[in-house]
Amino acid sequence: MPAISQLVVYPIKSCAGIAFDTVRLLPTGLEYDRNWMLVDAAGKFITQRTYPRLALVEVEIGVTELIMRAPGMDELRTPLAASALRAAPAVAATVWGDTVAALDTGPQTARWFSAFLCAPVRLVRFDPSAQRVADRKWTDGREVTTQFADGFPLLVIGQASLDDLNERLMRRGAAAIPMNRFRPNIVVSGLEAYEEDYVETLRSVDGGAIELRVVKPCARCPMPTIDQATGAPDPRSPNEPTDTLATYRANSRLDGALTFGQNAIVIAGAGGQLAVGQRFDAELGFGD
Repeated sequence: MPAISQLVVYPIKSCAGIAFDTVRLLPTGLEYDRNWMLVDAAGKFITQRTYPRLALVEVEIGVTELIMRAPGMDELRTPLAASALRAAPAVAATVWGDTVAALDTGPQTARWFSAFLCAPVRLVRFDPSAQRVADRKWTDGREVTTQFADGFPLLVIGQASLDDLNERLMRRGAAAIPMNRFRPNIVVSGLEAYEEDYVETLRSVDGGAIELRVVKPCARCPMPTIDQATGAPDPRSPNEPTDTLATYRANSRLDGALTFGQNAIVIAGAGGQLAVGQRFDAELGFGD
């Protein structure tokens, strides 16, 4: 039976994730996931796509503060509660095609990240009074909200899919890679390789009446080529795993984009807890 093997929260978009044994599930995804984001002077989001060193920024969720650490930098802290920023300047922050209200976390965080990235950036927090609605084309018309994630509340990947990809990489002479290259929120064991491509619904059988709906394959940019431990591609195979994915993961539903993992939304159980080891029934669908 499918079960959760990893739960990961990424408080700051494109910075390091935090593994949890249990985490609260909200309508927008895992609690604190992508609540913060870095933007340039125009308010446009920045990620590892252009600043791969963001992978080296470690994040900790403290009792009342978000704590950040990076090589060569002093520790940085900012309040967890958005209410602590009620007097902060409003920022119009753009993530992909959406522009939403955000709260500026202040000059200290701006200086810290600008020094680390050698570029003028600011750290903003999603304004809880704002709404960012996921593409209804993929949610059957449901009004599903998310924060600074690329497009949907959750990213789900089966462990067997990574195992298969790693076998393919090693046959091509490349090194195996860890799951963090793909930055999932939920890793599921007990599925066959790529079986998540055909999962329509995941329902908890361990209590909590949690139901997740799988809605859209996750198209992959070159970001998985970045080693999350070094903040740079592996010089021995700098275009992996993209080159290997290109041999078998082009998806006709997304005009030939390479896909790995599935985006999901919360249908029921918001406010409850997800836990490593929690088991789910997987309802499969194979289209028409």
